[in-house]
Amino acid sequence: MDKLDVSIVNMRSFVRVAERGNLSAVARELGLGQSTISRHLQELEDAIGVPLLSRTTRRVTLTTEGSLYYANCVQILRLIEQAGDEARGTRGAASGTIRISCTAAFGILHITRLVFAFQDRYPDIAIDLNLTDERIDLVREGVDIALRLAPLTDSSMKLRALGHSHRLLVAAPGYLAGRGTPRVPQDLLGHDGIRMPNVAGSDVLALMSGDGQRHEVPFSGRFRTNHGLAVREAVLAGRGIAAAHAWLVDDLITEGRLTVLLPDYRLPSVPLSMLIVPERAGIARVRLVIEDLAAAIVSLPGIRPEP
Repeated sequence: MDKLDVSIVNMRSFVRVAERGNLSAVARELGLGQSTISRHLQELEDAIGVPLLSRTTRRVTLTTEGSLYYANCVQILRLIEQAGDEARGTRGAASGTIRISCTAAFGILHITRLVFAFQDRYPDIAIDLNLTDERIDLVREGVDIALRLAPLTDSSMKLRALGHSHRLLVAAPGYLAGRGTPRVPQDLLGHDGIRMPNVAGSDVLALMSGDGQRHEVPFSGRFRTNHGLAVREAVLAGRGIAAAHAWLVDDLITEGRLTVLLPDYRLPSVPLSMLIVPERAGIARVRLVIEDLAAAIVSLPGIRPEP
């Protein structure tokens, strides 16, 4: 193969293998056979004339030459995609696929609806929505943007602060009828708490009174879960008291199925942010969904926009 004869398809396969470190995972992602991915890589190395990848039985890693080539490939593929966007933009039609990652419960209850509205406005744009409460490597997983409810420190991504998510103490009326309604923070000591052990500090409730006094109360109970929707079901079923995001239970409060406790005290709010893969930020369809979601999310229950 001529050293100038490098196909874009082979380059894309190489970039995703470099990012994921696994041929079979990339084959599944691209809908191709693993042998096809292997052929793409071999053809690319033959064309370049140097080994780009080091292969073991467990993982594929970049060689020194491969690392340099990978960085250039990312820029080339981004320019190709932007060129296509600009050409299609002359017809006013945005198209292609956007990959979004989002906290599971937030995604199910709210982001799916916002995505549907976005696609109604841009019918040629496909959305892959990945719902997980685990921290993932956005580049490795091929994600364009991620919505996260937590303090973030990943300096390799572009970060757009959207606001803070307000939290409430809630319980079902039936539970309160049998166990009593807490009037001050110390009353919580005699109650069952519905806790998420995967959330740091969930074993202590920190409540702030109107006069600035901080009250810390141990928080535990017989039911723990790592999923927000399970918290919603548990509190609704009368299993105890939950410290829940307003967007998780707002409808149940409005319907009278849950009661807000200690309304004169505040729980710490949680930062809501959008992480954007820098190499994807300039793509037209990604810019569209960033602005669309950012504008819509701040109108959701309990979301206080950044000043």
